[in-house]
Amino acid sequence: MPSSQLDATDRRILALLQGDARLTNVELAEKVNLSPSPCLRRVRRLEASGIIRGYHAELDRRSVGLELTVFVGIKVERHHEEQANAFREAVVELPEVVTAHLVSGESDFLLQVVVPSLAAYEAFLTGTLLRLPGVSDIRSNFAIQPVKEYGTLPLDNSSKA
Repeated sequence: MPSSQLDATDRRILALLQGDARLTNVELAEKVNLSPSPCLRRVRRLEASGIIRGYHAELDRRSVGLELTVFVGIKVERHHEEQANAFREAVVELPEVVTAHLVSGESDFLLQVVVPSLAAYEAFLTGTLLRLPGVSDIRSNFAIQPVKEYGTLPLDNSSKA
């Protein structure tokens, strides 16, 4: 479902669910001025179309022992497509990597890595990242303090492009 097919009510539902995915259908319907049945149909349509991809619990990283966040820029050797694909497949399987993006600029990939400590990152870097297929350079940037972590998508702006 293209964003152009989202009406104001769909956008309001999405914004509310981004803020609190634990809203009951009755609460959500009330907030968007619908009765529960049409509201539930809209939510199910948004889920079926893939706009709503899932519901997740937001965890406090430090409380679960993940004290260090590292943004890792990785360059891969370009002359072998197989190596680039093998790199992508390997990164997806690493639980320490919470996000991975193909990017333009100085790096080819930008990873967000969470680990318990600097020693754990060193072990991950030397024992795992440096051994991935095609890796030619790694640059690590250590997060000092989060300023904004779990932002919501700016749905009001998505139809203005």
